[in-house]
Amino acid sequence: MSAPVSTVNDAVQAALATVNDPEIHRPITELGMVRSAEVGQDGVVRVELLLTVAGCPLKDKLRSDITAAVSAVSGITGVEIEFGVMSTEQRQALQTKLRGGGAAGQEPVIPFAQPGCRTRVYAVASGKGGVGKSSVTVNLAASLAARGLSVGVVDADIYGHSVPRMLGAEGLPTRVEDMIMPPEAHGVKVISIGMFTAGNAAVVWRGPMLHRALQQFLADVYWGDLDVLLLDLPPGTGDVAISLAQLLPNAEILVVTTPQAAAAEVAERAGAIALQTHQRIVGVIENMSWLELPDGSRLEIFGAGGGQTVADSLTQTIGAQVPLLGQVPLDTRVREAGDDGNPIVLAEPDSAASKALGQVADRLAVRRESLIGKPLGLKPAGR
Repeated sequence: MSAPVSTVNDAVQAALATVNDPEIHRPITELGMVRSAEVGQDGVVRVELLLTVAGCPLKDKLRSDITAAVSAVSGITGVEIEFGVMSTEQRQALQTKLRGGGAAGQEPVIPFAQPGCRTRVYAVASGKGGVGKSSVTVNLAASLAARGLSVGVVDADIYGHSVPRMLGAEGLPTRVEDMIMPPEAHGVKVISIGMFTAGNAAVVWRGPMLHRALQQFLADVYWGDLDVLLLDLPPGTGDVAISLAQLLPNAEILVVTTPQAAAAEVAERAGAIALQTHQRIVGVIENMSWLELPDGSRLEIFGAGGGQTVADSLTQTIGAQVPLLGQVPLDTRVREAGDDGNPIVLAEPDSAASKALGQVADRLAVRRESLIGKPLGLKPAGR
């Protein structure tokens, strides 16, 4: 005896609820994308699905995910999907839903700067270029995502953007009304000015434009519920570092340096800006610490001790402990993996560089606990 039609319909709806939109990562039923789903007498389910935008790049994935989920329902003999596109009103309703009730057209807020936000925000800074800051950022992001955390990266190095290539993020952002859906690679959501420029065109902007770009990356992009957000800052203490302090005063600073004394001196300046912005320095990472030779000995190409020198100096300057989080050895595979868009922590997880980066990721993989609704045990002081 076949199951009642109502029971089969319920099972189909339950199956559709297990399918997430590949960009928003929430059930398609919750997002209002399923316009209808009917089970025919022949056991074929006919689904009408509304895409957020015409020409959705992940249309084929939606088709395969829906087909797999619905085909698993007992009694279903086939799945036919007809794709439509949301109306302007439907997209605006979706935008309002995703922004937590804020009306479309209102100035978007930066979720990471709101009270109660549990996302840890790490700004990766360096005093000078060429110390491997972007490489460290990308590998930390991939390592954190591999540990099961929800991770995002903002390529805030507007002039020298390189994160998409190093992370292998080849997709382009999708726009839903005033929101931007970031592409994803290796489980990491990423946004970069390079995704909005033609070819390898140079970005020639002054301070106000840089500030507005960073603001849009933080407010207009739909990041979802992140555990960790990493920002790859440009070298030095210029406009972007100042804007970051204004937009994300709760961001914590990660200082990257090499062992070289000259690089360490400049890195100290980049870290010391935290005194003026009142941001916390979470620690120092020394990159390119040494080259391991075939006989097991170490060749210190850039000298030694720069990372510890920076950590000690910042500890004294700031008056709070600034630890040396790790020393990452020099390895040509780090560069090769970055050029291939496959971070070394994933491509060569047993390499010394991967293990060093993994240890740093372990120290950063802590989600901020919200204090909302929690008793703090405070008592009024007696007179």
